[in-house]
Amino acid sequence: MATAHDVAAYILDKLGEMSAMKLQKLLYYSQAWQLVWEDRPLFPQRIQAWANGPVVQEVYACHRGQFSVGPTWPRGDASRLGNDERETIDAVINAYGHLSGQQLSHLTHSEDPWCDARGDLSPTVRSTNEITPAAMAEFYAALDAAEEAQPIDQIEWIRNAV
Repeated sequence: MATAHDVAAYILDKLGEMSAMKLQKLLYYSQAWQLVWEDRPLFPQRIQAWANGPVVQEVYACHRGQFSVGPTWPRGDASRLGNDERETIDAVINAYGHLSGQQLSHLTHSEDPWCDARGDLSPTVRSTNEITPAAMAEFYAALDAAEEAQPIDQIEWIRNAV
């Protein structure tokens, strides 16, 4: 199985340098959609519900204190990813890659997996609560099946935040 570092390497190979926040959110959405479309995780690392949204702590430990990361990720190897894994990540990049880290953070804050993992915590309180694979799979599978689902770039507050 690939690691979150391998996925980070692939994302950075595709998009180049970006904010650390954006990388973290793209890792999250890659994991979530892999769970829905392939019925298995993309990587084994836990995703935590931090104040600024989902974070893979093991990747964070490598970019801590940096605003931007890339254009490469030396701790990962994108060649470890299979074709179906690349297809999932490519779909995530196509759907979410044009958004900023802050926009992606706002988006995750509006979705059940992050909100439920945070529970009653105030928005700025630190947390290491896990966003479980089951919670991601359930929420995003429902979105995937919803005929009335609105494309990301048509969400009013996303367009206004640009």
